[in-house]
Amino acid sequence: MRGATPERVEDAFERGDPLPGTAGFAGRLDAGSVACDGPLLVRDVLGRQPVFFSERDPTTWSFDPTDLDDPKPLPAGHVRQLPSRGEAETESVRAWTLPDPPTFDDDETALDAVDDAVLRSVRAVDAADTAVAFSGGVDSALVAAGIPDAPCYVAGFEGSHDIEAARDAAEAMDRDRDLRVVEFTHDDLVRAVPEIVAATGRTNAMDVQIALPLYLVAERVAADGYDRLAVGQGADELFGGYAKVANAPDDHRVDAETVQGATREVIATLPDQLERDVLALRAAGVEPVAPLLHDDVVAAALRLPDRLLTDGEERKIALRRTADRVLPAAVAAADKKAVQYGSLAARELDRLARRAGFKRRMDDHVGQYVRSLTNR
Repeated sequence: MRGATPERVEDAFERGDPLPGTAGFAGRLDAGSVACDGPLLVRDVLGRQPVFFSERDPTTWSFDPTDLDDPKPLPAGHVRQLPSRGEAETESVRAWTLPDPPTFDDDETALDAVDDAVLRSVRAVDAADTAVAFSGGVDSALVAAGIPDAPCYVAGFEGSHDIEAARDAAEAMDRDRDLRVVEFTHDDLVRAVPEIVAATGRTNAMDVQIALPLYLVAERVAADGYDRLAVGQGADELFGGYAKVANAPDDHRVDAETVQGATREVIATLPDQLERDVLALRAAGVEPVAPLLHDDVVAAALRLPDRLLTDGEERKIALRRTADRVLPAAVAAADKKAVQYGSLAARELDRLARRAGFKRRMDDHVGQYVRSLTNR
């Protein structure tokens, strides 16, 4: 079992508790520990720990899809009985559903709950053998503030937004001596793309563009001797960080009629995103740590009213009020670009595709280029 003890997962299963105070879990629960006919494969409600099974041989499973000939991810929040060899294949069954708790009655209570959950979670990260992925935005800055002895790494092409923002934020936080810049080149992209595809099984342009800076910074972190990389993932989804959420219900990219509803829509995308990111980071040699996705943070975020998520102009309002307590004002208010754009990975992968003859007029020209590098 990864991410939690079997006893805690067993208790969460028996009680149907989707947020039992963990940072996510997945793995095997042995027969006899739960009220079922055999061992179970389990995955937490947000899919923070990916796990895979074989459809061809339903007795076989792994945390690493490359261990299996025909890997299929166990859906988030599901369990699947592992049959004995020769027994019929079983179906995955939902065991946990993201809760829909009542909204906080008043803003002070809401902000106190976010403060407590976020600061407790980031400060609980073990600094030993841990580095921080640092873009200069409020999410990664909060993580860095909770781990003051950990080095901070930013990755991108020379002159990229993320590198400049990270330098400014590190200076404001008096952490400039802790900042390590990983500048990558076109050769790095060409080398890394097949490795990311092999690790994740994904060849679509967006997934590869997002994974590239994560993978390349993680490689450097691992080479420098660190085993874990603390990341700020989940903050945008939980706290109203997307324009489409701020514009709900007038944005065609969401179906919800409220900001709260749109927030739940984007939270539902986390399992697929986290599978990609976790697999890419592990393939680069580090174990990701995501304190802003701890169950206690999720529970507090789910109760926020629209006005503490976004007012249409400022986003992640509740999270920024927490940041005001521990970060310089300029960092607490800082916006960030998506990693594939802030690092210039998306722009430069597009440039490489066009140089290789995959023009923009072609359908999915970057995806075609990715597949040409991997023979897929």
